[in-house]
Amino acid sequence: MAEKAITPPHCDALIALLGPTKVFLPGSTGYAASAASYFSPQAASIRPACYVAPQTVDEVSAVIKTLTSSTHGGPHEFAVRSGGHTWFAAAASSSGGVTIDLRGLRAVSLSTDKSMVSVGAGATWDLVYGALDPLGLSVAGGRVAGVGIGGLTLGGGISYFGPREGWTCDQATAFEVVLADGSVVSARSDGDNSDLWWGLRGGSNNFGVVTRIDFRTFEQPGPLWYAMTFNPLTVVEEQIRVYADLMAPQNYDVNASYLTGWAYAATHGLSVALNQLVYTRPDVNATPAYFKPVLDLPSITTGISGTVVANMSTLAAKSATMQVPQAAQYMTATVTFEPTLAMIQETYAAFAASLPQIQDVADISWALNLEPLPPQLYAHNNTSNALGLHNKTNRTLAVCLISPSWSDGAQNSQVYAAARALLADIVARAKKLGVYDPYIYLAYAAPWQDVIPSYGAESVRKLQKLRRRVDPRHVFTEKVTGGFKIPDDNDDDDDDDV
Repeated sequence: MAEKAITPPHCDALIALLGPTKVFLPGSTGYAASAASYFSPQAASIRPACYVAPQTVDEVSAVIKTLTSSTHGGPHEFAVRSGGHTWFAAAASSSGGVTIDLRGLRAVSLSTDKSMVSVGAGATWDLVYGALDPLGLSVAGGRVAGVGIGGLTLGGGISYFGPREGWTCDQATAFEVVLADGSVVSARSDGDNSDLWWGLRGGSNNFGVVTRIDFRTFEQPGPLWYAMTFNPLTVVEEQIRVYADLMAPQNYDVNASYLTGWAYAATHGLSVALNQLVYTRPDVNATPAYFKPVLDLPSITTGISGTVVANMSTLAAKSATMQVPQAAQYMTATVTFEPTLAMIQETYAAFAASLPQIQDVADISWALNLEPLPPQLYAHNNTSNALGLHNKTNRTLAVCLISPSWSDGAQNSQVYAAARALLADIVARAKKLGVYDPYIYLAYAAPWQDVIPSYGAESVRKLQKLRRRVDPRHVFTEKVTGGFKIPDDNDDDDDDDV
């Protein structure tokens, strides 16, 4: 007979604290369900000593006190999970430690005057849109159903509404946070914790467990216009010229959100140019004139191409069908540059040159996309977040995203290496043209990328000062897995671009 696994004392302490229905041990149904609920197979592969599922902020506080106190041998290693959508292993789960699953904190509550929506950190964006769409309201939040509100907000947050409203983090008017000593505080711009409010807007999971976020709402009385189109590579030069023109800051329409790029699909043996187009204030009876140059390009009809006029709930659900949880291996990595005509051409050249490295990867979908960050987006409240973009004015940046999927986990290392090589090539080309930008968008970053240093020395110093105040023992830097960490106060900036 196999020996029964020994439960770590701190997991036993959590059971005594919350009861066995909120703490899941290996071999239990709750444990298996928790592991299976992550977006990627890589994330689902992590095996914590136990999962704990608090249902209130007071329970989160009690869990943190238990894990960080010396009474039970702490501080112990733990992780915090909101939506569980980040792809890499240990992004939101602690191998051999404790994973705090916040999905029980998912309430969505609208203020009396409808100007603010209060959302539990375990909620996903589809729950938020489901509450707001019927009221003709919205928030500048995530674009995919199933993505958690916590991780996206703490990392900045790109939204369809971003050019008009700003980063998702800039919509956050207040945070409820459990600090490393278990105390529960509120962080807002006009309160005692205004520095914490600033730091949480881009500063990842370095300061505490966020249990609730209040977001500013705005009126969205009608649907959005959405189109996905594909072009043959014979017109790639025309595609590049169209986008170089559309991305220019003087031409950017703040009601437009889009990405462009290129993809190779092994199952079809085909490479195409792709375009995802969204217009947030459309005339429902007309195609947005802004996108006419894109729509005039010769196109390829596929099973996912076409046009939809719908609310955010519908569009978020549609986006989720394009990457089904655990249907494949997934990854993302990113770099930022100024999308001049020459740089977009070089980016495509780098993509084309990378294809031989992944030809033998089973069922590979190898996609490289550009998402513009016009100054209209990052100029919103640009000194009230930690992203370090306040000194970049009057020029559009582009987040360049590599986002492959493939079927065989045994080929993970090969895909990771190919992605890293592709980004290194793009960085080298951007530096040669003088258009490279060090900023790394957290939500797309790979675990080897140094996100927080990319915000610049000024932001890093302010984040370090904030950490000294709210987490002097560095619990959330050193004991909490996942996220992207603030460097030690004496660390030199790392020049590892990819």
